[in-house]
Amino acid sequence: MATMNNVTKACPAPMKATSNGAFQGDNPLDYALPLAILQICLVVVFTRALALLLKPLRQPRGGILLGPSAIGRNEKFLHTVFPKQSMTVLDTLANLGLVFFLFLVGLELDIRAIRRTGNRALAIALAGISLPFILGIGTSYVLRATVSKGVAQAPFLVFMGVSLSITAFPVLARILAELKLLTTDVGRIAMSAAAVNDVAAWILLALAIALSGTGTSPLVSLWVLLSGVAFILFAIFAIRPVLNYMARRSFEGEPIKEIYICATLSIVLAAGFVTDTIGIHVLFGAFVIGIIVPKDGSFSGVLIEKIEDLVSGLLLPLYFVSSGLKTNVATIEGAMSWGLLVVVIVTACFGKIVGTVAVSMMFKVPRREALALGLLMNTKGLVELIVLNIGKDRKVLNDQTFAILVLMALFTTFITTPLVMAVYKPARKTKYYKHRTIQRKDLDTELRILSCFHSNPTIPSLINLIEISRGTRRRGLCVYAMHLMELSERSSAISMVHKARKNGLPFWNRKTSDTDHIVIAFEAYQQLSTVSIRPMTAISAFNTIHEDVCMSAEGKLVSLVLLPFHKHQRVDGALESLGHEFHLMNQRILKNAPCSVGIVIDRGLGGTSQVSASNVSFRIVALFFGGRDDREALAYGARMAEHPGISLTVIRFLPQQGKSLMETSKSTNNSTTATIGIEDTTDEKKADEEFLKDLKLAYTTDSISYEEKVVEGKVDIIGVLKEVSKCNLFLVGRMPPITPLLDSTDCPELGPVGSLLASSEFSTMASAVVIQQYNPSGNQVVLERAELDDESDSAV
Repeated sequence: MATMNNVTKACPAPMKATSNGAFQGDNPLDYALPLAILQICLVVVFTRALALLLKPLRQPRGGILLGPSAIGRNEKFLHTVFPKQSMTVLDTLANLGLVFFLFLVGLELDIRAIRRTGNRALAIALAGISLPFILGIGTSYVLRATVSKGVAQAPFLVFMGVSLSITAFPVLARILAELKLLTTDVGRIAMSAAAVNDVAAWILLALAIALSGTGTSPLVSLWVLLSGVAFILFAIFAIRPVLNYMARRSFEGEPIKEIYICATLSIVLAAGFVTDTIGIHVLFGAFVIGIIVPKDGSFSGVLIEKIEDLVSGLLLPLYFVSSGLKTNVATIEGAMSWGLLVVVIVTACFGKIVGTVAVSMMFKVPRREALALGLLMNTKGLVELIVLNIGKDRKVLNDQTFAILVLMALFTTFITTPLVMAVYKPARKTKYYKHRTIQRKDLDTELRILSCFHSNPTIPSLINLIEISRGTRRRGLCVYAMHLMELSERSSAISMVHKARKNGLPFWNRKTSDTDHIVIAFEAYQQLSTVSIRPMTAISAFNTIHEDVCMSAEGKLVSLVLLPFHKHQRVDGALESLGHEFHLMNQRILKNAPCSVGIVIDRGLGGTSQVSASNVSFRIVALFFGGRDDREALAYGARMAEHPGISLTVIRFLPQQGKSLMETSKSTNNSTTATIGIEDTTDEKKADEEFLKDLKLAYTTDSISYEEKVVEGKVDIIGVLKEVSKCNLFLVGRMPPITPLLDSTDCPELGPVGSLLASSEFSTMASAVVIQQYNPSGNQVVLERAELDDESDSAV
């Protein structure tokens, strides 16, 4: 009886779900639901704070510090917030999040792309797997002789091989994106090799799990493997047609039926149940379903949106903490244990780096790039933690071995980014090229434009602007169309990485579908015109994407960068902001651009569809107040006037006798208006006169008309602009020598006239291009002055 009482005391009663409240004497921490809520809140706050601290080092989030290795060394905290009886609930929630995370990983892996992997990337991937796998097997003998005595030999060998040879594909993709290496040779090879490595590692892990069964007969492991193969075949031939049917019935631009989402998520859970029943692991079922989901169309994207925020934001961090609670660095004690940690780290790094570098150099990859590849392929991260946790749950890894391998994974991931940054940086030397502006003496030279866009609705206007910019010169026009894509904090942003193709082509030279509107529009225009269009992509966080734009402009010897205005036109005609990030991006590009920049205020130039060359009939008005920016805008307009469907009206604003535009355009009240224009110097006036004289000699066509308007004040200038507001397009310099035409503006990057054209006070259906001429000594200073003056206006 006493023995039974002791047993009863040793086994705590299961926790009830909810409490009656503190006022009735219940402690919420003794009940499963309130305790789980507290754990989730604590984990989310802690991991987010840790991510913020590690962001300058570009390190991923982690939860090991909540475990017994750090904060958890306070046993009162550990037993209060993470008591043993709550771990079942915590692990269940963490693994449920992990199931759907592995489903997301499967969604991001495109088997078709892996099949198209070139021989070089395939060989590098195999080398990055085989050598560390062999060294892992060798290391396993050392560990079995010391800290892992008594474990089963076969599964331990395979687990060690997998843990040393795996590459974390999602972590690697984000590191490449943050280092802006996605579209380099190193980035492309690393992505392809990591995708192959990922699939191979999961196959090896399935083998390791099958071998780790507790059954005494080897036939059990064989049955597990055969059943796993049977499940994969069933998924391909029975489940995939169902998913294809739902994907085909989910049309672009229409909401997907709720029953399809529910059915897919249920299939994921059912597949996990089947693989767990087989004896592999619940994660494999979810991973296989993610792989066989159709990647074309909007179906997979909507699935990601539906489940990602909940999984990545709340449930997945629990898995890091669950791993951290199982990791106790204190179990690594004594010189031998720490020596084994060094051996494991050196072996893991040596195998990955040497194997990758050796094969890379066999394929004539330069030495520095080969070393960078080796370092990148050594990335571990979350995928490694999954492997190690499975090994611990299967009793293949004891506490000390588990702690050693977790520290190895953290160390290799932590050092990847700084070492790659130290070893390899793509050549970004400043290039010298002559034509950084549209205004030039030799008008027969090729004009190169980098045109940026970030949404489909702007494509027709962009193509129409390119069409009227092509001119009739012998060398013609070359346009680099750059798709700006934000790399967000969301894990599914990595799916965009797959679109980064050779030379940064995200959507060119591949089979197109009916939903590839951008592809169809650009291909159709290129086939019907003499303009050479070369698509590019930039995948970066918006606070650094201006670097991609400026480096691409310099690398492609561009004369003009066209940027979409950060506001788009609504149905009622008003302009609505797309986001402050776009606003700041444009300002950063204006400060750092190696050439002229034009901001396009789009009000539907040519309508909602592409206008064919024979049907182009646009009226363009170039507003000329003077100064280098206005000269650049007029040079652009003169090139447009070469198009047979374009009529250009040049309106030159002149002050009254004895006055200047700076004085004329000041407010008539007694208040002082801050100036954001450049100085109207004698040299500038002389340059204006020479430019207009040369322009009239070079362009004698009837499609250009010239008018002079003598204005007395701001009211006169606005009146003239309203008279010509029926045009299709305004061209104006960003910083003409006048003071603001508006009392205040939130768009200092547009300058005084551009701000008026983009304001609700100047309602018009005409689009506008506000141009800043390249000025190596003045662009940044002028923009900073504009921002300061705008702030002083707001303060007044």
